[in-house]
Amino acid sequence: MSKPLDPIPSHLRTRAQGAALRRVLALPQPVLRRIAGAPIRIDGQELALEAQALLRMQGLAGRAQLSADTVEKARTAMREATKIIGDTAVAGVETTAEHIPTASGGIDARLYRPETLTASSALMVFYHGGGWVLGDLDSYDGLCRMLAKHAGIRVLSVDYRLAPESPFPAALDDALDGYRYALDHAEKLGTTPDSLLVGGDSAGGNLAAAVAQHATASDIKKPVLQALLYPAVDASTRRRSRELFGEGFLLTDADMDWFMDHYQPDSSLRGDPRLSVLLAEDLSGLPPAYVATAGFDPLRDEGEEYVRRLREVGVPVAARRFTDLMHGFLNLHAAGGRFQEALFEIIGSIRTGLALRG
Repeated sequence: MSKPLDPIPSHLRTRAQGAALRRVLALPQPVLRRIAGAPIRIDGQELALEAQALLRMQGLAGRAQLSADTVEKARTAMREATKIIGDTAVAGVETTAEHIPTASGGIDARLYRPETLTASSALMVFYHGGGWVLGDLDSYDGLCRMLAKHAGIRVLSVDYRLAPESPFPAALDDALDGYRYALDHAEKLGTTPDSLLVGGDSAGGNLAAAVAQHATASDIKKPVLQALLYPAVDASTRRRSRELFGEGFLLTDADMDWFMDHYQPDSSLRGDPRLSVLLAEDLSGLPPAYVATAGFDPLRDEGEEYVRRLREVGVPVAARRFTDLMHGFLNLHAAGGRFQEALFEIIGSIRTGLALRG
């Protein structure tokens, strides 16, 4: 009797899935179009072919949304997706574990430094996305390595507490503590208090904007730049983009309700400007901002409304709508093609913003 085959180790299965996905997305465009289906055009925009093909494959694999029956299932699914899509090494970046003391007992952080960078440099305090419920240092490790290596800066990724175990304002409190830690330990981290910027995507963009607002309104040194990548900035209002793109583009309408119900369950308090940063009365004096939005994103319109409000009070803003991409495209950079191209454009814009500060 023949011996049954041993199961394939999970790490090898993950690598194989990631390699297969990248091979599919690298197929000639006519072949990829047959996989993706007819072009999707909404609101005068056409979804990138690679994005459409990836969404089609995710749908076929049963990964059509970010939320789940339980928080742990959603977190597990995100970790698995990160390993599949982002299972490519980014060489030439050194990491150091950091621990940030907080009133709640302390949080972890990870410092990224390009190996060729030995002198003092700018440092981005980075906050990951995931609706304040998902995400961690490992799920954003690849993106932080890319930011550090190609922007030529150090990056401090802050592992803030997540909801529902720690609802609003726990994540913001940790984000502020992470920024203060970078200020207070600037020399140790390889930077100066005059060379800090804040950045993040989605919920992390929300935290970065809130930290910039708090620093500007208080007596601590404000960041020199804020990089807000398809940020969530208003939990109080449904805008047109949420109606247009609330189904089928990775971040769904149901996901957004699920995230907010965990982070701030009391709907009457969602207009708090510490959460809905768009509603802050005074945005004047904030640091220059780079704001990236995605065309097929439920958050598109609120992010672009924040751009308008910043400009109205004279805050320098460089805004870019990636009309052919959807929410979360930065997490897909390892798939290459259009996703990586967009990331490199964002990195170039951050480099330019830092260079222009003089």
